[in-house]
Amino acid sequence: MSYVNNIRMFVRVYELGSMSAAARDQRTSPAVASARISELEKHLGVRLFSRTTRSLQATENGRIFYDGARRILEAIDDAEAAVMDVTQNPRGTIFVAAPLGIGRRLIAPKVPAFKQLYPQIDVRLRLSDRGIDVVAEGIDVSFHLGLLEDSTLKVRTIADCPRLLCASPAYVARRGMPQDGTALVRDRHDCLNLRFPGAKEFQWTLLTAEGPRRFEITGPFESDDGDVLTGWALDGHGIVLKPLFEVAEHLREGRLVPVATATPPLPVQLSALSQHRRLKDPKIQLFTEFVATQIREDLRRMTALA
Repeated sequence: MSYVNNIRMFVRVYELGSMSAAARDQRTSPAVASARISELEKHLGVRLFSRTTRSLQATENGRIFYDGARRILEAIDDAEAAVMDVTQNPRGTIFVAAPLGIGRRLIAPKVPAFKQLYPQIDVRLRLSDRGIDVVAEGIDVSFHLGLLEDSTLKVRTIADCPRLLCASPAYVARRGMPQDGTALVRDRHDCLNLRFPGAKEFQWTLLTAEGPRRFEITGPFESDDGDVLTGWALDGHGIVLKPLFEVAEHLREGRLVPVATATPPLPVQLSALSQHRRLKDPKIQLFTEFVATQIREDLRRMTALA
């Protein structure tokens, strides 16, 4: 198995471009990672990487070997999945990624229950509102909220998530209750915008009687963390566009109220993304199905109570 481990380490070093990053990914030390690469190079009789104190680059032999190494690992993973007893003894580690809001509210609470059902499966959950490269970062399942660009990944639709515009009662008392998107723009309401580096648009797409329409909103604050925006809205600093599941509790308890209800935001789609070959892995199938079922129930309950 040591040879397979050496190949697996090589693949992660190649994909991540860093010995230390690959070591963290494989839960070992940079020294062990370097030793495995050296052992593999000795076995093959070629250099796979050109190393300096500042950089690490794959050699031509390394680039050639990578394609074959990936196929070897995929064949091993498929063979293990084929003989694994899905219902009695699933095991291994699953790497899961999700945006902050989804991860904190809909996925993280499900992990302990899943672990209790399948004690030999470990879950590594990575949360970020930044984009995730599923292949390069070795992710098994990535949850995504919103429109999907063309992708070679397998997409499983989980649910449509309703969204709304909301603000605190204090903000409405101070600035008035906007009835629709036109009022947001006309009265220059303080809109709290979710933006990432490189984003150029200050627009919200809302559903009008004539169909979806973009409204150019303005506001004093923006952030790339949705929970920060919710906090600002709770403190009375403006109007926020949120998925219902993120603010359902605040709505029930009156800390936030719906605004501009004549032109609501369109629902947004929640999906699970995986590499095609990894869908054959029983533990990934189990986790995705378990979480998807639980999330649908959560969304139904939140929609009914909000």
